[in-house]
Amino acid sequence: MTPIVFDLDGTLIDSAPDLHAACCKMLADEGAPAPSLETVIGYIGNGVPRLVELAMRDNGIPADQHARLVKAYMGYYDADPATLTTIYPNLLPLLETLKEKGHKLAVCTNKPEAPAREILRLLEIEHFFDVVVGGDTLPQKKPDPAPLLHTLKLLEADSCLYVGDSEVDAETADRAGQTMALFTKGYRKTPVADLPHAFAFDDFAALGPYIESL
Repeated sequence: MTPIVFDLDGTLIDSAPDLHAACCKMLADEGAPAPSLETVIGYIGNGVPRLVELAMRDNGIPADQHARLVKAYMGYYDADPATLTTIYPNLLPLLETLKEKGHKLAVCTNKPEAPAREILRLLEIEHFFDVVVGGDTLPQKKPDPAPLLHTLKLLEADSCLYVGDSEVDAETADRAGQTMALFTKGYRKTPVADLPHAFAFDDFAALGPYIESL
């Protein structure tokens, strides 16, 4: 059975509202205006340090405050990571079917591992996943292929189907030499045709038949 490795934000979960809320609180402490949800979605994809860096840049906050603001952001986010976060439609029955059929499932995300696991627990889907690799599990983050290759090592597998939503995910799969399924309703900024992928879908009900065809 082909192992299936999922990105988290924008793939398994629509987490942007909670990421936005934490960003607004962090910026409010600095006397900066609240960004729009769309703006914060534009910050998502390369991990928390990059999200904070972009928020600081857009508000003229000096770069030497980065470590302090990352800590502040994580304090707000860790305290309330899943109140507004939801899983995408038709994902749950897919996970149930894949597990029943014997597929190994994993998460490979740039979100730090501890909050990633906590969100999976709060959304009651943690038990589906054999492995969770976060953005701080290794020194490298996606799109470096190391986190995905490490996930495969933990799964004791040589290959997988990698399911993601973004430019970062497409580059990660490409550099790791893995097949990519692109969820088109996540946080992607680039046209679908411009990203390397084997299969594109906008509804998780369509992913099951594709996996069965592999």
